[in-house]
Amino acid sequence: MAKDCLGAPETRFVLQEGHVEDVSQAVAYDIGIGEFGLMIETFDAQFQHARVKQAWPEGRPFRILSIDGGGIRGVFAAAYLAEIERRFLDGRSIGSCFDMIAGTSTGGVIALALARGMTAADALRIYVERGERIFPPLSGLRKYGRLWRWLSQPKHNQAALMDELLSVFGETLLDEATTRLVIPSFEGRHGEPFVYKTPHHPDYQKDRHKKFAHVALHTTAAPSYFPGVNDDGYVMIDGGLWANNPVMNALVDSLACYDVPRENVRILTIGTGDTAFTINENARQGGIRHWAFLRAFAAASRAQSLNALGQAYLLVGKEQRHSDRPARNRVAHPVGRRGTIACRTATARAQHGRRFRPLR
Repeated sequence: MAKDCLGAPETRFVLQEGHVEDVSQAVAYDIGIGEFGLMIETFDAQFQHARVKQAWPEGRPFRILSIDGGGIRGVFAAAYLAEIERRFLDGRSIGSCFDMIAGTSTGGVIALALARGMTAADALRIYVERGERIFPPLSGLRKYGRLWRWLSQPKHNQAALMDELLSVFGETLLDEATTRLVIPSFEGRHGEPFVYKTPHHPDYQKDRHKKFAHVALHTTAAPSYFPGVNDDGYVMIDGGLWANNPVMNALVDSLACYDVPRENVRILTIGTGDTAFTINENARQGGIRHWAFLRAFAAASRAQSLNALGQAYLLVGKEQRHSDRPARNRVAHPVGRRGTIACRTATARAQHGRRFRPLR
């Protein structure tokens, strides 16, 4: 199957000048972090080398858009980007403003839509017009019946989701994407993270014939909400299990694939809102009843997201952190260096000669 994996038992970490001996067959997601000199080598029976960086125009910023997972709350990310299109791009797709787009789960759907040439406004209509078919609201006894069935069955009908994805993306392949994509998923049979990528590097050839609709289905197969997807002997599950905020996946991939200085990287990372999380006295003392009903997952997801943001700040710098908080905590964080992305996307600012103002 055409995916990169992280965390395989055979993965070996090495220093720039080091080497590895007695390596088993494995395919490991590899990274290079410039002067840090830390890499993860890629190995299999035929293949053993570090990622060869491709040339990048000197002085040209590398612009990344990263969109978190969050189910139907992806409507915020889509609306946020659609408003930027309306105000500053005369309705043109914001996808063309970025060199790479990463998205997990619902963020993956938006990323795929933008990489298909759709506008964020088009992506917003997916939620507004199709959301109830994917996440049908119930009331009365039917609502309680579904909650009871949820104890042993997925909450929603995956066939409805697949039908909607096919109607949006059709037969489009990753090879036809209009911008570079990084879409996290999780392979459940072997318990390994996977990342779908467009062929934006000579080493990335195996995913190019995957359909947009199938990649979207794999990255959105949230445990308990939808079943895992059988795919050529693999079981694909929502990438939010390990990378609900995919900003570091995109940042590492850009630094590994292209000879671009870290200070030239620009990132706009958009969340879908986080509920407040705290460990009260009952939870502190432990017990399954205090950690069931997704509390543990919420803690892990929040920690992953904040850690990914912190790592991105360390690598590319942080001049200003912006948040829109519609009754939730984190929503959007531009990440920059020395003010290079002081507000919203540096791309549109450079194109239009003005800074984005807060969207209220």
